[in-house]
Amino acid sequence: MKVLCIGHSSYDISIVVDEYPTENTKYRFNESVKCGGGPAGNAAYLLGKWGIDTVLSTVVGSDDFGEKLKKEYSSVNLDSNYIETSFDQDTSLSLIMVNRKNGTRTVFNVAGEFKPLKKFNYDFTPDIIFTDGHDYGAAQMAISKFPNAIKIIDAGRITNELLELCKYMNYIVCSKGFAETVSGIKMDFNNPSTLVNVYSNLMKKYPNSEIVVTLEDKGALYKDNNQIKIMPGLKITDVQDTTGAGDIFHGAFVYGIANGFPLEKTVTLANIAGGLSVKKIGSRLSVPELSAVLDEYAQKVGGTNQAPAPNPNPAPASTPNAGPNPNNVATPAAPNPASTNNQMPQ
Repeated sequence: MKVLCIGHSSYDISIVVDEYPTENTKYRFNESVKCGGGPAGNAAYLLGKWGIDTVLSTVVGSDDFGEKLKKEYSSVNLDSNYIETSFDQDTSLSLIMVNRKNGTRTVFNVAGEFKPLKKFNYDFTPDIIFTDGHDYGAAQMAISKFPNAIKIIDAGRITNELLELCKYMNYIVCSKGFAETVSGIKMDFNNPSTLVNVYSNLMKKYPNSEIVVTLEDKGALYKDNNQIKIMPGLKITDVQDTTGAGDIFHGAFVYGIANGFPLEKTVTLANIAGGLSVKKIGSRLSVPELSAVLDEYAQKVGGTNQAPAPNPNPAPASTPNAGPNPNNVATPAAPNPASTNNQMPQ
């Protein structure tokens, strides 16, 4: 299986703080953590590290940060032929403060206007297209050119372009914030019916897509065998940094689809990968080893350190619209972590 990842790359510089800084003061830090980041970049990096034939289509600057990103991608054997270099705009830079007490992060992204891709003459046919929605033009061109590819989107931030792209996806993997905004309903984990209503509204809006909602430390919401379920998150006691956990979930999700795993197995692996990633600082540095994810998977479902047998010819779960028109943009209160999943009341 060949995967084409389209979207954003950045270079991240993280520092650990004990509390949010006070205005008009100076702070000195003896160390920082530096590595690549960005939704599509992180997902592609994981796929390369886990042995999936992956092409990354992204833009970096002609600066030191851009060169560092290229070296990172090369280290996991990503095909870099479609990594474009901008000579008039610097690489996107993210300055990240990580709270030592709970691992939450505050991100300051330094970037000019998003630089769109220019190369669309792909000399291969991807089996899967993954996009983070940052580059609408590049994503819609790929979708139109390769209508038979399985299409997956990381739906985090809400823009008209991203909402348009979602119409053509086989799989929409979205954030809790995206789900609440699009559905018009606030989730209340003490009131399971709100989760069902959010998911039901998303299905009405995107009836031709499989939908997975990431819920941060609460896990993920999805539908399997016509039942809306919640996959509990891993219970991590030593959370260091949540930066990139969602990106890693998305990369692992694509890995499961590329291997033809059933949706529930795919969500389980993605949930584990995202959970394990918070044990380290730095999004790119926190991508777990595939063996560690498989070990955790074996403990969760029973059995040996083996992922479910792959399907050599995975098919899309649904058949969305053929392609976008480039001119038309406009639970349980406390899920049981010991169980594999919890079925939501309908």
